[in-house]
Amino acid sequence: MQDKKFRKNDEGFICAHCGLEVSPLGYSSRNHCPRCLWSLHVDENPGDRAAGCGGQMRPIRVEPDAKRGYIIVHKCERCGKISCCRAALKAKEQPDDIRLLIKLTAGEG
Repeated sequence: MQDKKFRKNDEGFICAHCGLEVSPLGYSSRNHCPRCLWSLHVDENPGDRAAGCGGQMRPIRVEPDAKRGYIIVHKCERCGKISCCRAALKAKEQPDDIRLLIKLTAGEG
């Protein structure tokens, strides 16, 4: 039997990019700031906190997905790794900034 690649790790944090105090998501692992959409390179697989890099991950684009909503594509400023995560639009507290998501979808990042 294989391990799941996703691990729920839903903790609050202070955004390293804009300083926002980010609340836990409540239903999944929050891994990016809802205000600026930046993240940290801390996971190898979602929620595992196994990456040793720790670099800031810039949102470089957003891709609309009919089944999963918006997918945010991040690039690590330190090592260049590209990763994707689902936008948190259903969050009861601090949903992702829809205006910024749309702007990044249009390539205006």
